[in-house]
Amino acid sequence: MASPMVFERYEIKYFLTREQKDAVLSAMAPHMEPDSFGRSTIRNLYYDTDNYRLVRRSLERPLYKEKLRVRSYCTAKPEDEVFIELKKKYNSIVYKRRTGIREKEAADYLAGRLPAPKRCQITDEIDYFRQFYGTLAPRVFLSYEREAFFEKGDGSFRVTFDENILWRTTDLSLEAGIYGENILKPGQILMELKTAGSIPLWMVDILTGQKLQRTSFSKYGSAYTTMLIREKEEEEVYA
Repeated sequence: MASPMVFERYEIKYFLTREQKDAVLSAMAPHMEPDSFGRSTIRNLYYDTDNYRLVRRSLERPLYKEKLRVRSYCTAKPEDEVFIELKKKYNSIVYKRRTGIREKEAADYLAGRLPAPKRCQITDEIDYFRQFYGTLAPRVFLSYEREAFFEKGDGSFRVTFDENILWRTTDLSLEAGIYGENILKPGQILMELKTAGSIPLWMVDILTGQKLQRTSFSKYGSAYTTMLIREKEEEEVYA
């Protein structure tokens, strides 16, 4: 396993048009630069109980919520590194803990077939999480194309743009290809501001100039909501 990584920050979301994204990119260019990943396609496996307890809880917008996922930045082969991420949100602050592990080991570990290859505080938390919820397994594959930037000279303030957010409930493997149903409307882009403190004034000016309003949005929650709609439609057809 790679060194554990811990994040504590606010994550503020906005929906943009293509024109608004271009305007934001142009305005923030003097202040931001691409991060080491640049533009990448992110793949996630969201783990949940057999009755989707975690995502149902999240959609209730409680003061505290949590989720477990495995993430990769490529079509992962068994020996490739992926990241197990335990993400919690309390009182609008996001706490993310993640650790690197080989793809095959991640699947076996989270299925309970193997112990964690290396013990650390994060794997202890993941073990407790798994024991508490009991029937965790991959439920949704979710991918998206991301452009990521960080503030010059600091790096604590980040901006990401996500497009082509696809989800599916079959072929649940990070070794599989990219396909599925798109969550976003045509031409719609999700921008996220990630900061441990306040938003820089220059970014506030950009948001005001583009008349952007923050939104509450969950990729996994949106996929689950769409899933329920599909099930209801099928029930009505066969009723």
